[in-house]
Amino acid sequence: MTKHKVAIMTGCSQRIGAGLAAAYRARGWAVVASAHAIMPSQDPDLLTVAADIAEPAAGALIVDAALERFGRIDTLVNNAGVFISKPFTDYTAADYALMIGVNLTGFFWLTQRVIAEMATRYGGHVVTITATLAEYANSGELAVLAAMTKAGVTAATRSLAVEYASYGIRVNAVSPGVIPPAESHDDLGDGLAPPGQVSDVVDGVLFLESSPHITGKILYIDGAPNGQAAGH
Repeated sequence: MTKHKVAIMTGCSQRIGAGLAAAYRARGWAVVASAHAIMPSQDPDLLTVAADIAEPAAGALIVDAALERFGRIDTLVNNAGVFISKPFTDYTAADYALMIGVNLTGFFWLTQRVIAEMATRYGGHVVTITATLAEYANSGELAVLAAMTKAGVTAATRSLAVEYASYGIRVNAVSPGVIPPAESHDDLGDGLAPPGQVSDVVDGVLFLESSPHITGKILYIDGAPNGQAAGH
């Protein structure tokens, strides 16, 4: 068993997931980084696992790989997610299956498997990346399916925090607003607040990781005052 703390994280092939993996490794954690397609790592404390998170078997695959290599799990970061923007009546069965599969099914089976393992050791932390659109509708962003799925994991975060508090397991979420493809503030949107950056989300997760008395909370990273989503 490694002496390092161990974090599992999904959606690690790019952007937020890749940033999270690098940040946790920089803090001395061992990391199990999963994505649908991800390259092997030469770092002995960074294990990559290629898995389709929408498949129910993926959760067990990732957890088993983590335990086989490192012998423990301290944190799970559910970062994998899919966003498809369409008018509500234009969504197809394939769109629905994809977003439910990645955003809800993947979260459910992996989190269930990880919490079961954490409960045997009395301790752990689960952080899920959700989105402000789950709670604040925006007429300029057509996102009913994203809102449905992200609201589901937001609600689950609060429920799990209560259910597993007695096991020493913390459950939180980070809810970003607009995170553009490039690390840039060139597009200031409607002027209320500039778009966020990947580093803002990473820093939010690390803040929760370093806050042992925070659980059941949604950390909004949207640049907006008074708990309102930017631009809404």
